[in-house]
Formats: sequence, structure tokens, C-alpha cells
Amino acid sequence: MRVASPAMPVVWPRWFGKALSLVLILGIAGLYTLWDPRLAVFWLFGVSLGVVMQRGRFCFASAFRDLYLLRDGRVVKGIIAGMAVATIGFTLLAYRIAPDLSRPVGNVTPVSLATFLGGLIFGIGMVLAGGCASGMLYRIGEGYVASIFTLIGAMIGMFTVALQWPWWWQAVIAPTPRLWLPQMLGWGGAVALNLLGLALSYAAVLAWEARSGVVVRPAPALAPARSLAEHLQRTWERLFRHPWPPISAGIALGILNVYLFLWDKPWGITTEVSRWAGWIAYLLGYPADRLLYYAEKAPGFGLLQHVPWASGGTLLNVGLIAGSFLAAVLADEFKIRTARPGRYLQALIGGFLLGYGARIAMGCNIGGFFSAIPSLAVSGWLFALGLAGGSWIGAQIVRRLL
Repeated sequence: MRVASPAMPVVWPRWFGKALSLVLILGIAGLYTLWDPRLAVFWLFGVSLGVVMQRGRFCFASAFRDLYLLRDGRVVKGIIAGMAVATIGFTLLAYRIAPDLSRPVGNVTPVSLATFLGGLIFGIGMVLAGGCASGMLYRIGEGYVASIFTLIGAMIGMFTVALQWPWWWQAVIAPTPRLWLPQMLGWGGAVALNLLGLALSYAAVLAWEARSGVVVRPAPALAPARSLAEHLQRTWERLFRHPWPPISAGIALGILNVYLFLWDKPWGITTEVSRWAGWIAYLLGYPADRLLYYAEKAPGFGLLQHVPWASGGTLLNVGLIAGSFLAAVLADEFKIRTARPGRYLQALIGGFLLGYGARIAMGCNIGGFFSAIPSLAVSGWLFALGLAGGSWIGAQIVRRLL
């Protein structure tokens, strides 16, 4: 009598999941190419941004938190480097669009109390949540469950602003000007002042780091590769085994932002997330289409004209999640990461503050800061002041929660 051997579990080869993820992401691009090639380009931009952010661990929340708590400014220096690169590219594009300085070009918003206050609230929220607007998306791609709560909180905060938008617009934002440095100083003066501000910020981070007394030693040099196979192996390890240097990741994001501006407009995130909030409310029976915030003409943003899956912004945001997921899978870093219940509440509250602050400021760490400063917008620098102050407050709150 033969005894049946126990069933062996099916173990997929490690490469199978990586290949399947890549095929799925490229397949989505192919489907959108058949429907609307323009949307496919947004998807590929989003995937590229997600890959860079995941490999560079490029989160603005952790950047400022680590700067304040650990005196580690590596990611902040990467952010500054990315904005410096984008400043040059944005200026060249803006000059081609409006050489006579007839109108502001890029992410230029009114300079109001809401800009500073929004940056302050956003900074507190992103540190509490453990992720900025872009950070919560790329961390969802890595498998962080808490970041989903951050996204939910952000949508609630954004929809709250939509309900209050008539007051914010009429009382605070509308009476203030959109200040654009080229109209104030000319092209040369604007670029010089912007780059000087970034250089001084970089020097301030270096000085702050120096007070910690920590010396970062370079990695030891490797012996030359002896074969093509060894070259390819080392390249793969640099890409998907070791984190990318923050400076490299920041410059890559700056370059991608320039190309995104060339394709459509500078990078932004939270306006599109507020579209999701409006559509969810509408589908649940709330007449969101009657809110001034969602009106088709200014001061509305016309966000309910298109369903999310037909919007370039949605493809950019979801593509970012997909790109982060792909990079994490290729690096064998993807896994579902849960947290204690209190962490989910903290992420929800932080997300609410993040979303509320972003929409009253008309921009987040990306649209209101990383894209606004290279746009030579005064609003970007005002938001940066609020962001720096808010993240410091958030870091002190987190210090007491630990």
C-alpha cells in the first residue's frame, strides 16, 4: 500500500512576483495608450516619481523631523538640490511661455495669511502623520497601513475646506496678490535671488548638522568589476539593494518635475486628492457639485467635471503608488506593515491637518513648496516658512508622544 506524500506548498520563484508587477504596471500604461495616450504619459510620470521616492526614502515629513530631532539634514539637502535644478528648468520654460512677463507662470498662488497658516498646519500634520502628501502615497505603495489612514484623514480635511471655501476665498485669499519674482526683479534678478535663497538654506542645514558632531563617512570604494555580469550585478544592487543618496534622489525629482512642466504643468498632489474627496461625497449623496470649491470657474477648481480615472492628476498620484510598489517589490522590501491602534488615530489626525492646511494654502509640500519655489513664486517661500515652523512644532509633539 502506497502512502501519499504530503502536499508540498507552492512557492513562487522570487522573480515571478517582480516580473508580474512590472507587466501589470506596463499593461496599465498600454491600456491607457489605447484609450488616451496623454493619460498614459501621466501614469508613466507617476510611476517614475514613485520609484525615485521609494528608493531615495524621500519623505518631506521625515526630512524635517530628522533635521530637528537628529540633526540629520541629508534629505532636506536633497530637497534643496532638487529645487535648485528645477529653478533653472522652470525659468527656461516660463521665459518661452511669457517672455514679456505678462502673467505668472507655474505654481504661483496668492500671498496671503492662508499661505503661511496653511504651511504651518500642514507641517504639524505631516510630522504627526509620519508622511507628507507625496510620502503618504509612496508609503501606501510600500505597504504601510497607517498611510491609508493618513490619506483618509487628508480627504476629510480637504473636504472640510471645500465646505468653508467661500469664507477663505473672499475674506483671506482673494484680496491678496499673486507675487511673481520675475515681475518684481526681472528674469536675472529673480533667478539670482531664488538660487541665493536656496544656497543660504543649504548652508544653514550644513551648520545645523555640524552642531551634532556626527561625521558621515563615505562608503569604501569597491574593486573594479571583472566581468560584464559583475557590472550588471553591481548596477542592480545600487538601484534596488541600497537606498539612493538623497541628493541624487532630489535632483532626479527636480529633473522629472521640469519634464512634467514641459508636458503639462508643475507637479502637484493635493488638488487631485481633493477631487477624490468630492467624488466620494457626491457618490454618497452629498451635492458636492454645488460647492464653490468644486465650481467649474474660479475660484472653483472644476474637479467634478471628469471622473478620477480620466484625470491626469489621478494617474500621476496612483502611478506614484504603483511606482513605489514596483520599486519595493524589486528590492524585496514590500510587505504589509501594521501598527498599534493609537498610531492609526495619530495618522488620521495628522492627515486631517495635512489636508486642511494644504487646501487653504492652495498647495502642499509638492505644489506649494517643491514646485512653487522653482516657479519663482513668493508664495512658495512664505509656505516654506510655515512648513518649517509647523514641522518643528510637530517634531516637539512627536518627541513627547514617544
